[in-house]
Amino acid sequence: MSIESIHKEERIFHPSEKSSKNARVSDLAKYTELCESFKKDYLGTWGELAKEHLIWDKPFSSILDDKTPPFFKWFEDGKLNASYNCLDKHASSNPNKTAIIFEADDGQVKKITYLQLLKSVCQFSNGLKTLKLDVGDRVIIYLPMGIEAVVAMQACARLGLTHSVVFGGFSAKSLQERISDTEAKLVITSDGQFRGGKVIPLKQAIDEAINMGGCESVEKVIVYKRTNEPFEKNDRDIMWESLIDKQSDECPAVSVPAEHPLFILYTSGSTGKPKGVQHSTAGYLLHAINTCRLTFDLHDNDIYWCTADVGWITGHTYVAYGPTAIGATQVIFEGVPTYPDASRFWQLIEKHKVSVFYTAPTAIRALTKASEINKNTHPKNFDLSSLRILGTVGEPINPEAWMWYYENVGNNQCPIVDTFWQTETGGHVITPLPGATPLIPGSCTLPFPGIDIDVVDENGGDLEWGNGGLLVIKKPWPSMIRTIWRDPDRFKKSYFPDEIGGKYYLAGDGAVRDKENGYFTIMGRIDDVLNVSGHRLGTMEVESALVSNKMVTEAAVIGRPCELKGESIVAFVVLKGKRPTKENFQEIVNELRSWVAKEIGPIAKPEEIRFGDNLPKTRSGKIMRRLLRTIAKGEEITADISTLENPKILEQLSEKI
Repeated sequence: MSIESIHKEERIFHPSEKSSKNARVSDLAKYTELCESFKKDYLGTWGELAKEHLIWDKPFSSILDDKTPPFFKWFEDGKLNASYNCLDKHASSNPNKTAIIFEADDGQVKKITYLQLLKSVCQFSNGLKTLKLDVGDRVIIYLPMGIEAVVAMQACARLGLTHSVVFGGFSAKSLQERISDTEAKLVITSDGQFRGGKVIPLKQAIDEAINMGGCESVEKVIVYKRTNEPFEKNDRDIMWESLIDKQSDECPAVSVPAEHPLFILYTSGSTGKPKGVQHSTAGYLLHAINTCRLTFDLHDNDIYWCTADVGWITGHTYVAYGPTAIGATQVIFEGVPTYPDASRFWQLIEKHKVSVFYTAPTAIRALTKASEINKNTHPKNFDLSSLRILGTVGEPINPEAWMWYYENVGNNQCPIVDTFWQTETGGHVITPLPGATPLIPGSCTLPFPGIDIDVVDENGGDLEWGNGGLLVIKKPWPSMIRTIWRDPDRFKKSYFPDEIGGKYYLAGDGAVRDKENGYFTIMGRIDDVLNVSGHRLGTMEVESALVSNKMVTEAAVIGRPCELKGESIVAFVVLKGKRPTKENFQEIVNELRSWVAKEIGPIAKPEEIRFGDNLPKTRSGKIMRRLLRTIAKGEEITADISTLENPKILEQLSEKI
């Protein structure tokens, strides 16, 4: 059975002459040529890219070892170092080029060149060497967004230590699970962080995590002084400043095998404990470089800004590793988009003359609403003329949010690279290329060159374009997940399930390819597919219909068990204005239900609609749909909500008017 796709987007935006002129991939013919090179010689093309873009200490002779699928190995007999590839080559060839423009929560700015960044990383690496760590030992990093986070990650990579970064908004329990699972010997943290004008303690959470037990592997905790807030100091604690004091700013990079685990990054599973996604060194870095080159088309004079935190995969690939590996200048921002008001992103773009901007659809929707409430925060009030490419990441972007971004931030001139990828894929797998791909709002368009991605049915059989199904990647690629840390069986069951033949990587998303042009549209997670009266509908389609209504800023829909229909649709909606009152509640509900029926069909009409000032999100902007399911079912919330940006939203959404 396929997933039904009913809505059809007709708008199309072709690359401008300006976008195509200096682009690395300047038209669809060149994109097709790249794809054809992989079709003709898949392994040979990846091998050539690895030789061209990576600096090897020992060249590889084997491109792909596929003898024990799905445990694939790329460039296995080669040796290199990720930090050397990111820093040393630029510190040598272009030492005074700015690597990072850091803007603090309070607006203070610090710039650091590639040579200065290399020296900082070497100094910190030499400090780490005094702690008697071995290649392959695990290190937990729990730091605020800033230069120090990049320094810590790069220093681990330089010494062959495997880092696991934990987002600074996560709870002590989340930390304890990750420390225990990785058996980390070292934790790198800060006294606290500044966020939205507030001081948030971090060191305290580390102590709480270790005191929970199961963290006996931890020998030392390095503490960076960011906020000067007092904290309890233990015998295991070392101050960052003391560690690097009198250390040399030169440190040879440790050569590691291509398959050496560069990092482990935890991602939530639908059930059970978080999954530790393990990534390699060479394959991961190659795809980070290649996607920065082609998707963002980064050139020497660009100022690039990805708003993601390093605690997420986007902050790994498109902050810490990809941009540094190609020698880009990037902005790193400590704060939030709404402090001191909701124009902060636009202020930063204007101030630092950002040319390539990459953010999440949830941020775009929140800023859309903010600009409706306070006209002074509208992007039209700022000089954003430096922008040439916009990007989105983290979830599908609904067409109306896409249009607002295109018109108001990009001034109808900047292509939007709507990127689809996951923690497990390491980098973009479906995305427009800004100089080549005609854009359709809501579609992530075409596969990145070299990624053999398609839509299949529940048995792994090919589907004709136009039929929704399961998104899969049919061939191994260099930056793919290698395993789930310490749980290879879960890796196989989660990503290469026997139900679809065990040979394809299962992304976990429903998707459809357009009948005419083959463009991909993501329809939502497979476990978010709605089964209403025998019809399988993607959540994304219903959400997009709601958001296309002029009253609505954001929406999330989930399925609730229903004896009559199998599932009924419950919608959680954020309006552009205030929440409904008792007097106008039913009128607004009726209008939105009728609107969805008109946009998609009566089958998609929500059974119930609830309203809030926002949706329950993590501090990174991810909607916590499991909480919405619990609310819709009328069950008590027992899950950990410590990572929620605003827990009070749950009370609003639980109310019945």
